[in-house]
Parts: sequence; C-alpha cells; structure tokens
Amino acid sequence: MTITFAEKLARMPGYQAGVPTGQSSAQVAAGEIAQLASNESPFPPHPEVVEAIQRTATAMNRYPDPDATLMRRRIAERFETQPGRVAVGNGSCELLLAAADALCEPGAEIVYAWPAFSMYPYLPALTGAREIRVPLAEGWVHDLDAMAAEVTAATQLLIVCNPNNPTATHIPAAEIGAFCERIPPHVTVILDEAYVEFQTVDDPDATVDLLRDFPNLVVLRTFSKAYGLAGLRVGYALGSAEFRAAVDAVRQPFSVNALAQAAGAEAIRHQDDVLRRVESTVAERLRVEEELHRLGLRTAASEANFSWIDLGDAEEAEVLAGLAERQIAVRPGAALGEPGHIRVSYGTPAEDDRFLGALAELVS
Repeated sequence: MTITFAEKLARMPGYQAGVPTGQSSAQVAAGEIAQLASNESPFPPHPEVVEAIQRTATAMNRYPDPDATLMRRRIAERFETQPGRVAVGNGSCELLLAAADALCEPGAEIVYAWPAFSMYPYLPALTGAREIRVPLAEGWVHDLDAMAAEVTAATQLLIVCNPNNPTATHIPAAEIGAFCERIPPHVTVILDEAYVEFQTVDDPDATVDLLRDFPNLVVLRTFSKAYGLAGLRVGYALGSAEFRAAVDAVRQPFSVNALAQAAGAEAIRHQDDVLRRVESTVAERLRVEEELHRLGLRTAASEANFSWIDLGDAEEAEVLAGLAERQIAVRPGAALGEPGHIRVSYGTPAEDDRFLGALAELVS
C-alpha cells in the first residue's frame, strides 16, 4: 500500500537556503568561506544581547513564555503601541505563513510582486488560494499601480516587500500611504520590511506611523538582519489586535523559543548599536556598488544590505561555479526569479574584496 500525501506538496516550490549544505559557522569565522548568500549581518550580536542569552540558557528545562510577554512589551514601547498589537514569530517567515493560514483558503487571492521574497509562493501553495504575481516595473521596483489594479473582491492578502528582496529597491513611505488609500479595507496589506533599517530614504519609523490610518495594514519586521540574530529566528509584526489574535490562533504554541525571546527583548533596547551597524553597512554598500559599476555591471538601486547584479553577457552558471570554486557563496538569480543575475550580501570589507576580485576575473 502506497502512502498518499497531500496534493499541495506538489505545488510547493521548495525553499533553497543561501547557506551551503554542511557549512559550519566555524568555517565562516575562519575565513574559509565568504558567506555572502543569506543577507546576514557580518557583525555579532550586541554583548548585552549575548549576556541575556547566556542567562536564559540556564533555564532550558522550562518552556518559554507562551505569550512572549517581555519581548512584546519592549517592542510595543519602542514603537509606542500596545503589546496586544504586536505579534511575534519564529522569524518573519512564520508570521507570513500564519497570516496566509489565518486569512486565506481556496477561492481567495494573494497578490505580490515578482521577483520578490522566495517564501511568498508558499502561501498560495499551502492555502489553496490563487496567486497573482505582478511583474516589477523598470528599475526592479514594485509596480504599485499594477498591483492595485489586480485587487478584487476575492483578494485577501497583498504583500509589498520593501526594500524588496532580491532586488534591494525601496519605495518611500509617502507612496506606500497613497497606495494603501487605494486598497479596500477587506484586503490585509502586509508591508514586509525585513531590511527597512538599511534604507536611507525615510526614517524607518515612517511606515509604522501609517498604522494609525490603515487598520488593514501590517508592518512585518525581523531581528535577523540589522540586529544580527539570524541564528535565533525571531521576527515580529505590528498591526491590529485582531491580526495578532488570528496568527496566534493558527500557530503551534511556544513557537518563539526562550533564547530568541531573551535576545529580542534585549536587542530592541540597543538602537544606537543598530544605527552603527547600518552606517557601516551603507558605507560598504556604496563602496561595493561603485566597484561593481567600475566592472561595467548594472545593479539595482540598493537600499538594503545586498546588491542585485545584472551579469550582462556573463553566464550565470559559470559565474556561480567560479565563485563556488573560490569558496564564495552568493544567491543565483535563476532561483530568485530572474536568470542572469546574482544577489550578493555585504560582508566584512575583506570578504567583499574577495568577492569583487573573483567577480572581476570571472566577468572579464
């Protein structure tokens, strides 16, 4: 007798992580591998965050706080809102999956731009909703007019990735606000801002202010990038109390572990440290992009901690193979929705120099 699995498994695209299988953090720390594939921070967590993790580690025989009370309270204090309007998850990915589970079912529609975050195609695959992919406009930016035109009475979820992953482009908060005015209230708009701290167009809190005017808006953020906590997987969403209750209802209990809660609760207090990380990253972004342009390569206007590179006449597969031979990990464009491109994160200056030198050899 053959086991029969759910039909939805055939619809799932299969997530391809940027971390090579078998790679160890020790190899990265030793400089053997330049890990520039996952948009991580090259900087370790703040020392007081590490201390909070160490203190919590002594009580690993106990389950974590199911309500993540301290972390949610501190996030609420940071954004001057109520804890009841803060949802937390095992990375922002879990919140995306939970939002789709809570909002969508067969017959519903999910609208998102493409290329964008490779997790989005999982949402219709899991829920049976119809996906509507809207191509990016020229310059690899969201075409908000085209997205608004796709909204129907069946649309339940609309996602704007800003800055966009993998293209690193950003839409100003004023344009997001004008866009939200055009979206009917039955549609939940998720503003996925995993990289918002790295953009220099607006104050990062500008989009949070939009929550007062749009009850159907959800702002999604993460500690994985600017806070340097990718290894603990903790993210959060700011929105209505109803949205928080809905996503909590469909997730497993204790989804945010105790170490992640302790780290997030402490990390949110160190905004000066975040600013220092961002300033270093932006300086490296300017340097890397200038060198890429010197090589004759075209890039998107990055407002994130990575570059989206058009390889031009160079073959993507050959470039990727050459980088892999040199122990440099980047993300292939074909897997992210646009062949002939690569996405590279900014690492340490030494790692970035290693990448730039290798790329110069491979595209010349």
